[in-house]
Amino acid sequence: MKLSHLLRSALLCTMLALPLSAYEGWMTDVTAARAKAAAEGKQLVLEFTGSTWCPPCKALHAEVLTSAEFAAYAADKVLALVDYPRAKDRTPEKIAADPELARLIALKDEYKVPGFPTMFVFDAKGQELAKVVGYEKGSGPAAYLAELTKQ
Repeated sequence: MKLSHLLRSALLCTMLALPLSAYEGWMTDVTAARAKAAAEGKQLVLEFTGSTWCPPCKALHAEVLTSAEFAAYAADKVLALVDYPRAKDRTPEKIAADPELARLIALKDEYKVPGFPTMFVFDAKGQELAKVVGYEKGSGPAAYLAELTKQ
């Protein structure tokens, strides 16, 4: 019994020590996120990212999206992300063979995303309020949030 209690305690400590995901609470279904924002009368923050391969995307996550400042900004908003594979994994052949990848490409075209990361803010009715393309490492939360809140 003591060993099982010790193992549970060790597991809990390990879990608490793990960093929170930058995307905890973010939706991945853009249609559902738009509907939720509209139903709740909230702004929608939509990020287009390459979270595993894009250096500016990684810096944005590390420096901004995990910050207390961003958490305060996002507290009353609906958050959604669209995460893309590397360009070499987005060839026409792969897009044709993979409906999910085709959906991602269609979203990128629909929103006219010029590069990664691109962050949009929409009001509850779907009107674009802000669009920020790129992120310069070291800029920090205050500068990035100033761009997102320019209206």
